[in-house]
Amino acid sequence: MAKLVHSMIRVLDADRSIAFYQQAFGLRIVDRIDFPEFALIYLNDPQTGGFELELTVNHGRTEPYDLGDGYGHIAVVVNDVDAEHARLSEAGLAPRKLVDFKNGDVLVGRFFFVADPDGYQIEVIQQGGRFG
Repeated sequence: MAKLVHSMIRVLDADRSIAFYQQAFGLRIVDRIDFPEFALIYLNDPQTGGFELELTVNHGRTEPYDLGDGYGHIAVVVNDVDAEHARLSEAGLAPRKLVDFKNGDVLVGRFFFVADPDGYQIEVIQQGGRFG
């Protein structure tokens, strides 16, 4: 059986991205591997310590990455999506509007999106139901 261990995104500025993920989601650096041409920085949630976000920094890159039309988003679950939306708004991180996602009259979930400094989308979902 396979186990998901990380998802990788390429970022231009390691410090800026690390600061965003720490401020927005409380992620911490658990490992960093530096190579002459690039660095791999692994972040995770100190509460769960499982799945990691790998930031790849290609040294010397100055142009933003083209995210293309294939990338969707990563998602995190929070205890209070309203409070998190307010906190990220107050921090100047510009979360998009809260959405009540329904299938007919059935609420599937409540969420909002926020973009990291490189434009990657993160879905912030209210814990419960499918997203327990």
